[in-house]
Amino acid sequence: MKNSVRNPLLGLTHQLSRAEEWLGSLPVFRRIAGGDETQAAVAIAQGIVASIMVTLGSWGVGWLATAQNSLFARTTFLNPLRVEPVGVILCACLMALGSLILVRAWLRLGQRSGVDHQFSVPVVRRAILWWSVPLSLSFPIFSRDVYSYFAQGRLLHAGLNPYENWVSQLPGWFAEGSDGLWAESASPYGPIFLLFAQFVFWISAGIPEIGVILFRLFALAGVALCVWAIPPLAALLKSSPGWALWISVANPLFLLIMIPGVHNDSFMMGAILLAFLYGLRRRRWASVVWAIIAIGIKPIVLIGLPFLGLLFAGQGASWKKRFTEWVLLALAVGLGLAAVGGATGLWFGWIPGMASSGSAAFPFAPIGLLGQGIGWVFSLFGGDQAVVAGVFYTLCRVLAVLFILYLALFRTDLHPMLGFALGLSAVVLLAPIIQPWYLLWIVPLFATYRVYRGLLEELFFLLSAILVLVGVVDQLSVAQWIDLTLVRIITSVLGLLYLAYLLFVDPKTKQLFPFNRASWTQARVSATELRP
Repeated sequence: MKNSVRNPLLGLTHQLSRAEEWLGSLPVFRRIAGGDETQAAVAIAQGIVASIMVTLGSWGVGWLATAQNSLFARTTFLNPLRVEPVGVILCACLMALGSLILVRAWLRLGQRSGVDHQFSVPVVRRAILWWSVPLSLSFPIFSRDVYSYFAQGRLLHAGLNPYENWVSQLPGWFAEGSDGLWAESASPYGPIFLLFAQFVFWISAGIPEIGVILFRLFALAGVALCVWAIPPLAALLKSSPGWALWISVANPLFLLIMIPGVHNDSFMMGAILLAFLYGLRRRRWASVVWAIIAIGIKPIVLIGLPFLGLLFAGQGASWKKRFTEWVLLALAVGLGLAAVGGATGLWFGWIPGMASSGSAAFPFAPIGLLGQGIGWVFSLFGGDQAVVAGVFYTLCRVLAVLFILYLALFRTDLHPMLGFALGLSAVVLLAPIIQPWYLLWIVPLFATYRVYRGLLEELFFLLSAILVLVGVVDQLSVAQWIDLTLVRIITSVLGLLYLAYLLFVDPKTKQLFPFNRASWTQARVSATELRP
């Protein structure tokens, strides 16, 4: 006997699908998608709505400075959203739901882009553009690192060295929005970025909101560099340009962290990708300049230099040729960074700053937790837990360096881009601390080299959705008289319900996640036929 009772979830799904199709059929969204791209218009339209939801939500729970010279600290028009419990909860829910709807729009854009996205580069670029516009108007979310950028620019403007002096030495530093977690840490950024931070502090006259705008323009420029570099780089490496751009930059985790989150990592990645792009095109000096810029933004990409030298030498080059290229590249980059260091007076202070990066934060990566566990075991026998954990972390860093040397010296069968991707992955995975944006350093490197299908891609979809939700719930700025735990519980429940809908109910997206028999029986990384 047929069940005559209509499933409410299926009914809701049907109504949502109809609303989605209607939204994408509107002429304005069809024009945005590019002519008659109706199918792409549906996903782009949904992403625009989601981005607006995120932005509106950020006005209630995004990070703001409270310093006397802050523009918003002296206004009251945001009070219904920021100081009233109902407004705060509504904004938090709006941001969580909008972030996950953006995940769905991203997944649907991928489904509507054809086999391997071979014709999708213009459509993906339009999606990135139109999703970025509303996000550019948000208050900082996902982290408040932008205020640390601002404070370090203030340090340099005051004649202090951010590699030797701390943000906590500045009067009123906390009111300007900096996270106390990094208050007594050396700057992990390169001299080029610190010089830009000093310029931002000077041009903004110390007003935090103006500083946020300028740093966001810098982050947007980095996104543009990634959009510029990834398709031709993927084409040269015989990957799929559309897929690489979609999986890397249109990814909501990337957009939310780089634009509303205002992270300089977008510029760092754009610059190093351009260095490899020009290296493949045999434009050596352009490649060197972009490598210097990337390292000058965030020195972690120094890891890429051995592989850039291999790219210059060519696969199968002799030991003499490889060492010659490494020496010449090291001299060129070293001279460039010395020139910047001399101009700023910072010289090579970024080297010890890079070595101690993240030491102030509690280790919560697998290696970090393992180190804490080993330290605790030794403490039972009279050992110092912190010392033992520190030794373990040092050994892991040494192991990462040895792995990079092994790849550069002995794995000549690997393409330099793949070698760089594997080396950077080792550095991230063997670190005691892993931030969500560290994942975004790695994804473009692998994506431009090869198209990955099957379980690996599905796990990445799942990880991206989870990290988006965790980032929203973890980074909520609410007034001290409002129960943050309650806000997080409500936000988490709403987000988990929608995430469960994507994973198990939505007929358009549930097959994209690793919960079906075919995914697990074919648990392997399969490269599709690589298309130019």
